[in-house]
Amino acid sequence: MMRTLSLPLWSVLVLSALALWSVVDRLLVPGARWFLRRRVNRVLEEVSMRLSIRIQPFKLTKRRVLIDQLLYDREVLAAAETAGREESAPREVVMARVATYAEEIVPAFNAYVYFRVGYAIARRVARFLFRVRLGTSDEAGMAAIAPDSTVVFLMNHRSNMDYILVGYLAAEKTALSYAVGEWARIWPLQTLFRSMGAYFIRRDSKNPLYRKVLERYVAMATAAGVTQAVYPEGGLSRDGRLRPPRLGILDYMVRAFDPNGERDIVFVPVGINYDRTLEDRTLLMGASPSGVRTGLGKAIGNAMFFVGKSLILMARNRWHRFGYACVNFGSPVSLRSWTRARGLDFRPLAKEERFARVGELADDLMGAIARVIPVLPVPLVATVFAAHPGVGMSELELKGEVARLMDELARRGAPVYIPRGDQDYAITVGLRMLTLRRVVTERNGVFRINPEGKSLLDYYAGSIAHLLR
Repeated sequence: MMRTLSLPLWSVLVLSALALWSVVDRLLVPGARWFLRRRVNRVLEEVSMRLSIRIQPFKLTKRRVLIDQLLYDREVLAAAETAGREESAPREVVMARVATYAEEIVPAFNAYVYFRVGYAIARRVARFLFRVRLGTSDEAGMAAIAPDSTVVFLMNHRSNMDYILVGYLAAEKTALSYAVGEWARIWPLQTLFRSMGAYFIRRDSKNPLYRKVLERYVAMATAAGVTQAVYPEGGLSRDGRLRPPRLGILDYMVRAFDPNGERDIVFVPVGINYDRTLEDRTLLMGASPSGVRTGLGKAIGNAMFFVGKSLILMARNRWHRFGYACVNFGSPVSLRSWTRARGLDFRPLAKEERFARVGELADDLMGAIARVIPVLPVPLVATVFAAHPGVGMSELELKGEVARLMDELARRGAPVYIPRGDQDYAITVGLRMLTLRRVVTERNGVFRINPEGKSLLDYYAGSIAHLLR
């Protein structure tokens, strides 16, 4: 017998929602996961055929597994116990902080995001803003790196574009894991960077527990052979010149290194330079003699003004790319060879002595980076003007001085990039960039430094000053 059953509207809605959730949970979500996993595996199969430095299993391990490894690492647990005693805090409270640090640091690498989404974005952004060039690369040295080595790309830090530029140019060789500052911990950048294998660090944190968690993650990744990209300077150059190296991350990598072990650590020096860095004025605002950095509001205002001005120029069809951006890959430096040549083992050394020897290594590596920093048109022309303050020069006189500077740099073995192989064109491009930005002014055929642009001129000249010492 058929009977009619009446239900309240709210119960019908609840039952419908539960039924819909069951369909999504049991059918759609597993199907989506299978589809995405299939796409990721297909990308991994494709890129593994062409990458010269393969992706290590550690990098492909599930993020939750890596976090758990970090949480229950013997040294991390010991540091947590020490922190609990010093702070008189319950173990659960301290371990909750450790979990927060681990969640913050550990990346969630996704091969599809890296090689399809990230690479496409990096390529379009870099080529839209700059004339991107790969200057020199020691391909023979790269090919000679043992397959089981941990490869670390060490770079000078000129701009936040460095992440995009080097990631784009190195994508044919490997997938890089970056240490990214707190500036990127905003949505959606945080998710994108984490999916591309970046790990976030608090650069100026003095918290010993946090430093221990970071140290152990870097040590685990290094021991597992993960290819990493590190800025030894620790932050952006605010005056254009190379900064002294900071030893933290480098020390984490090498303190447990066994010179006679199976896995070597190989450092690849990378030199980066630009005809224009996007944040140059903001950086200079924070490089005042007082050392007081620009406030966040003023820095954001400066950035918004720059973007607005660029959009207006685009609308008027008067916008031009920001000159050349060039990257050089130098000859690899084997840590095994470096330590054996000095009869050195970092492991038994006391902290002070170990830091002293790590400092020696850092100085050698910074020297290798300095030698491969590209010399571009704007730094060339800026260097000539900086060497003749207050002197007006005709275009012919200027070109003569720049040509002599090029010859001097070539004799010193500096990597001078000459666009199109044409010195005259290179000088013209550099002069035009400085004139358009009113760093240099022209009157009656005579070019002079604009006093208001002197700091910018010194900034770009500073990027190659080390090559002339």
